[in-house]
Amino acid sequence: MNRPTVVIAESIAEAGINNLRETCDVEIAVGEDRTWIMALLAQADAIIVRSATIVDAEMIDAAPGLQVIGRAGIGVDNIDVDAATAAGVLVVNAPNANTISAAEHTMAVLLAQARRVPEADASLRAGRWVRKDLQGVELHGKTLGILGLGKIGTLVAQRAAAFGMSVVAYDPFVGPDRARRLGVELGDLDAVIVRADFLTVHLPRNRETEGLIGEEAIAKMKPTAAIINVARGGIVDERALADAIEQGRLAGAAIDVFAVEPATESPLFALPQVVVTPHLGASTREAQDKAGTAVAESVARALRGELVLSAVNLDLGPDVSDEMLPFLSLAERLGAIFVRQAKGLPGTLDLCARGRIAEDSVRPLALSVLKGSLAQVSEEAVSYVNAPELAAAHGLTVVEDSYPDTPGYQSVVHLSGTVDGIERSVAGTILAGKGPILIEVDGYEIEISITDHMLLVRNDDVPGVIGRVGTFLGDREVNISNMAVGRSPEGYAAMMGISLDQPLGEDQIEDLMNVEGILAARYVDLA
Repeated sequence: MNRPTVVIAESIAEAGINNLRETCDVEIAVGEDRTWIMALLAQADAIIVRSATIVDAEMIDAAPGLQVIGRAGIGVDNIDVDAATAAGVLVVNAPNANTISAAEHTMAVLLAQARRVPEADASLRAGRWVRKDLQGVELHGKTLGILGLGKIGTLVAQRAAAFGMSVVAYDPFVGPDRARRLGVELGDLDAVIVRADFLTVHLPRNRETEGLIGEEAIAKMKPTAAIINVARGGIVDERALADAIEQGRLAGAAIDVFAVEPATESPLFALPQVVVTPHLGASTREAQDKAGTAVAESVARALRGELVLSAVNLDLGPDVSDEMLPFLSLAERLGAIFVRQAKGLPGTLDLCARGRIAEDSVRPLALSVLKGSLAQVSEEAVSYVNAPELAAAHGLTVVEDSYPDTPGYQSVVHLSGTVDGIERSVAGTILAGKGPILIEVDGYEIEISITDHMLLVRNDDVPGVIGRVGTFLGDREVNISNMAVGRSPEGYAAMMGISLDQPLGEDQIEDLMNVEGILAARYVDLA
């Protein structure tokens, strides 16, 4: 099998590069121009960038084999996510790499603004001792308003509490129980803006948030308040903010991000009440190293065909629990087994999660089932990104359901559907020490390890058939690693589930059908 090629267009941690080299061919294009990078992408499977490289539709079109775009950082403003999704390309980032650094920088510029540190530094370096003119304010007892209580916003809330601040937050996706555990009071957007002595932004930049803190919002704030933005440029209207400070309607601001970057001019630069930094939120050695290694790991996983839970252009619903994770791979394999056993796709595939995994969202399981099933019938390479679109093209719908109880096992994934008028079903589970297990096929109860090479045989329930199948495989030097047998509910036939060490060819399956007592045989290659 050819090793995938990864183009690294901007610097990432050496550890990340070394990890990629274990399984991929790596092309270093740091410092190269766009034309050169696009030429490399013609044969590439992945590209890793930071914020300077613009991965637009043109660049994506230049890479027919592209499977994944990696962003060594959080924001993906420089990546055309819609174009990537349309092309079936996964977009991954490093969402947790800079959380601590960004939270610490928020506190750094907040303190610098409150205590007028840049002004004090500049005046002293200019030979002036103007202590009495540089009076600041304490954080203790003040109200910090947080817009966005995600990972970074939560860390800021914790640090603000340590300074004795009261914290109010706006985040429609955070429930009261979580807010209460954090010691944060929730409020709507206007309520938070009105109450804040310091208002800090921790939101993504999108259609809903662009220009959110503009003239109208600023007019509702206390004249003694200050705005902090270490999130994304464009959320705070820089011109409206500068006007409010110049006119005394706002005390100041601390701004790390700008609508257009690099920012070499802004109405904020001339105001001593404003602390400005050149997008330093993630600029620590630790964050940069973590971003590089994290995105390299995600790219490698995507190239192995694994589901990257943090992918930007996948809608997986709520967080996937650790207990659910191994069932995603199981669901993908069950999708493949279903299609092979049924010899086709149903119009509707019913997916049921039973037992403990029923407590989680079923959506990630459904996406895995789609990928596994469509890979058996599609001429186009199937990814987690394009699986829903390909399903629609094939007329396949997955209906999700879940039940908290399941007999015999802690958790079960069950698939059922009708193909050519025949009701088909498969089910599987994960067993400690054994891994993924196939426990049912078309009503036959069997318990067999799911391996790369599997043979499903329906046969007359009479003596001698199992021996004849074993002899058939032995004559062809195909080793059986495991076997399980289940009887049909009606009692007239049996099902053999056989795990093999070697693959079987279509001609061998046809020959097996000529063995006495064999009613049907399906080979499933999951390698």
